Amino acid sequence: MKKTFFSLCLATVSLLNLTDSFAQKGKLYTFPIGVESYTYRASFPKNVIATLDTIKALGITDMEGGAPKGYTEAEFKKLCDERGIKISATGGGYEELAKDPMPAINKAKALGASFIMCAWIPHQKANFNLENAKKAVEDFNRIGKTMKENGITFCYHNHGYEFHPYEDGTLYDYIVKNTNPQYVSFEMDILWTQHGGADPVALLKKYGNRYKLMHLKDLKKGVKGDLTGGTPPENDVVLGDGQVNIPEILRLAKKAGVKHYYIEDESNKEYEQMPKSIAYLKSLKE
Repeated sequence: MKKTFFSLCLATVSLLNLTDSFAQKGKLYTFPIGVESYTYRASFPKNVIATLDTIKALGITDMEGGAPKGYTEAEFKKLCDERGIKISATGGGYEELAKDPMPAINKAKALGASFIMCAWIPHQKANFNLENAKKAVEDFNRIGKTMKENGITFCYHNHGYEFHPYEDGTLYDYIVKNTNPQYVSFEMDILWTQHGGADPVALLKKYGNRYKLMHLKDLKKGVKGDLTGGTPPENDVVLGDGQVNIPEILRLAKKAGVKHYYIEDESNKEYEQMPKSIAYLKSLKE
């Protein structure tokens, strides 16, 4: 990790005083600052301690992620605990969860996480279809039931390809409507929702409390989305600089009872963009 990046991060944080509580009267964003650990995918393999120190310096106290390579869940949790960072959610691959959810459940418990999210349904690229959706519904209901029985909430994280038209809606609608609300909840990734041609605001109005987690990220203005579930990293911009209606999304997410919000910066400029994204959230008013 480059020292100049860390110094820039610390200087920016100091100027913005981002460690202040977000729960101020009139503030729209009143929840602990969260981050998806994938944001620092380039940094964690180089220096886990320095990366966690950077996250702490930003005032972040909530994380979605798992133990980096070379660390056990207990070891990573200890490092996070020492910095006041709670790991509230972690992830699991579709195949591993479908085969047996218990290893992922045990890892989540060791991390102190209450949620496990799955971020991808196997399918042919740009050709997500009804059979994929039906299989996912069957697997998600079974996985979610096992997780609930073990004190964990299962969430599916959308990636945009699910918004293929189906009947009077989309295949995403099919998944939401056919999964059992007792066992399956959702994590809305607002960039991928927008990129897939859906409206995050409309979905929050439609499905409300099915959403428990949220990825906060913004899509560059002028970018036209598609159903591939992919876009170049340069299209991931500072929150508030893109085309996603973040203030209205946050208003509705609060109303729906979303529990955790994680900034996920998939650009290659996370050290530059993260402080700006946090400052943007802090600036939002009711």
